[in-house]
Amino acid sequence: MRPGAVLLILAVLLALSVTLSLGVGSGGVGWDAAVADLRWLRTGCAALAGAALAVAGVLVQGLFRNPLASPDVVGTTAGATLGGQLALVTHAALLGVLPVWLAPELVLPIGCLAGAAAALALLLATAGRASGGMVAVLLTGFVITAVVGAVSGLLTSLTAGRWELARALAAFGLGGVDGKGPGHIVLALPLVAAGIAAAWAWGRTCDLLLAGEDEARAMGVDTGSARRWLLAWTALLAAAAVAVGGAISFVGLVVPHALRPFAGVEHRRLVPAAALGGAILLVLCDVVARAVPLGADWFGI
Repeated sequence: MRPGAVLLILAVLLALSVTLSLGVGSGGVGWDAAVADLRWLRTGCAALAGAALAVAGVLVQGLFRNPLASPDVVGTTAGATLGGQLALVTHAALLGVLPVWLAPELVLPIGCLAGAAAALALLLATAGRASGGMVAVLLTGFVITAVVGAVSGLLTSLTAGRWELARALAAFGLGGVDGKGPGHIVLALPLVAAGIAAAWAWGRTCDLLLAGEDEARAMGVDTGSARRWLLAWTALLAAAAVAVGGAISFVGLVVPHALRPFAGVEHRRLVPAAALGGAILLVLCDVVARAVPLGADWFGI
């Protein structure tokens, strides 16, 4: 199938998914009810998170030359999640001291970015000292994910005495777009757009890396620099996705792997297709979460 046809089909499916999302949920059906319930905020956050995670998955799968890799394996998603949780805890502890304009919807993205950046710095510093190449990066990412996940669980348990804060941390860890405001979209949109644009711009380099680092170096690619930049863009996209959607682990693995047979392996074709596919998937997940009466709108379950 031609890449243009794939993108057109995905764009139509995204438009249909958005239309469905704006008409599903409690409070009646219709455009007036959708605007009144601020469903467009949920839809926008879901689309941004899905697009960011899917493109991050494309970068990681190209970097590791493995279609079963996901952004979780490098530790940046876990770092962004812990950073967001620490931001929420800090904001709750300093409530009344912080300026009024420093709302949670502003603190949360900052925490996610800081957490992802810290995880990335630790990954590069640790793996850079090893001689195992991408294997060292992979193993270091697994260790960071495990350690950060344990700290995140400890933080959740320590806040169990404060019911509202504990519930907010648990919901954030499970992923979802409930309760998001316009500020989340305003802050996340430029980050997601920059990450997707960078992923597309680095597409040729990713194509060369698919042949192996030795072959890429023979073609003039600085593999060390390329690895660092691709991991940095992955961290940026993961932080933006976590800021608007919480911890969601399956999109970055499933979407690129599912679309590759249709869009092809060339990254400049796969990146926009994955962005649309990820947005479709999470928008539909949000529709299901609101339509099924489970009492919770969490993507993780």
